[in-house]
Amino acid sequence: MKSMKTIKIFLTLIIGMATLSCNDYLERYPLDSPAAETFLRTEAELDLAVTGVYNTLWFKPIDNGPFALSLDYASDIGWDRNGSALQELGKGIATPDNSFTKSFWDTFYRGIGRANYILSRAEPLAEIVPAEKYKRQMAEIRFLRAYYYSYLNELFGGVPLLTQPTLLSESQVPRNSKAEVTDFIISELQAIKQDLPAQPGAANKGRVSKGAALALLSRVALYNQKWETAAQAAEELMDSKTYQLHPNYGELFMYAGQNSPEIILAAQFLKGTSVHSTARQFYSRIALGHSNKIPVEALVDSYEMTDGLQIDDSPQFNPAKPFTDRDPRLGYTVVLPQSTFIGYVFETHPDSLTTLNVATGKRVQNTEATHAYASFSGYLWRKYADPGDKDDRDNSELDIILFRYAEALLNYAEAKIEMNQIDQSVYDAINAVRTRPSVNMPAIAPGKTQTELRYIVRRERKYELAGEGLRLFDIRRWNIAEKAMKGKLLGRVQNAFLSNAPDIDENGTPSYDNVANADKMRVIEIRLFDRNRDLLWPIPRIELETNTALEQNPNY
Repeated sequence: MKSMKTIKIFLTLIIGMATLSCNDYLERYPLDSPAAETFLRTEAELDLAVTGVYNTLWFKPIDNGPFALSLDYASDIGWDRNGSALQELGKGIATPDNSFTKSFWDTFYRGIGRANYILSRAEPLAEIVPAEKYKRQMAEIRFLRAYYYSYLNELFGGVPLLTQPTLLSESQVPRNSKAEVTDFIISELQAIKQDLPAQPGAANKGRVSKGAALALLSRVALYNQKWETAAQAAEELMDSKTYQLHPNYGELFMYAGQNSPEIILAAQFLKGTSVHSTARQFYSRIALGHSNKIPVEALVDSYEMTDGLQIDDSPQFNPAKPFTDRDPRLGYTVVLPQSTFIGYVFETHPDSLTTLNVATGKRVQNTEATHAYASFSGYLWRKYADPGDKDDRDNSELDIILFRYAEALLNYAEAKIEMNQIDQSVYDAINAVRTRPSVNMPAIAPGKTQTELRYIVRRERKYELAGEGLRLFDIRRWNIAEKAMKGKLLGRVQNAFLSNAPDIDENGTPSYDNVANADKMRVIEIRLFDRNRDLLWPIPRIELETNTALEQNPNY
């Protein structure tokens, strides 16, 4: 039951409290909002206010798609076809006027402002609200504030750290350093984790748990090279025995997997309250989708063969049958040519003018081959493209995972590897992910060097977490973004297959310089990447004009 979702219906009636000031992150209230003197006096009002802070988890910055997935489309593994502000970020041509970056800045500061307002006024409610509930709700708010700051901090590289409602007279607020914001997030999560339930329970599904605090703590620490903190947080989560890997990897991202014990926290959606259009974005043309958010060839070619080797090393790889004997997560994540998708055999080669309707057994016109706006890469996302949404593609209530157990296992392994504290627990964490039922990839054998394991876990994150919005953070922090992003963004060969396997580097990034017919691959776009600029997003221009204490990121 998604009981917490229904509270959102009342937000527009009761919480007008969190509109933005002129520079979008300083909190004040419109005249028709509840008066500051009278709001937050009852337990019911606190419940609604807390839900208002959760509201940011429904943020949909582009084409009614969830924010948590969107960043992969501006990374080396995906693309947004719509000529949008998101495409500008991937292409390396974004400016301070980019609307996508502004929406992130505005929306996450809106959530932070709501949290600050409640935390500044809620103390008298401790006398009214049951003690355990009050403690939990304050911890939830502080978690969400930390979560929103984590995105701002990683994307923009140090932002104003506001922990109290800020008046317009105090609006000239400089940026804190990235390290200061990171330390704040970590200290908040360490302070609140014990105040959260091990699991929220069915009545509070979708709310924050101790596991979510540990997962965010591990992620933020990992992203900022605080290896010991990252490993300890992940280990505490693992030792809790609260979560376990879902046996069916593909099912995890569909309606059938929404109650999986692998999910630590998900953004909950519900028709009549908040929905998204992921089905419309991901579906094929023949299934009446737009296929405008797509994976690219560099992702497809990076997955291993079932013998555990890269395609350029494995004797199993046959260029004429490039999708045979591959890591099963490839097919669970990406819609591959000649696979069945939403009732049809998917094929994008231009000479495949008809395709099979699986239900009727009849051949029909294949719009994937003829439509001008079919998949530009020759592939689609299968992850989160549930066939159950085919009759209502713009109103999906499929939950979007924000944290899951597999990420925590890989966080633990990477942190231990970076500290060179390599023991059996590191292999166990990686192999639990690789060998889950439905994946069954070969286990990593003991005896690897630190360097070998570093690249193994990096590749594993790419295979396991593709399409979940975390790739951009990984390639930035590993200092591989320039190599991975710069140059031609490629799709499949249009009327054939690659003549031979591309060279795959230690991080799992393909190079097609050695491929004889690489000139036949579809060039989706030419991307720029300036390592002195593009590792951070630009601060929105309106923020700089309003708050002259802010400094722009380099070279914007």
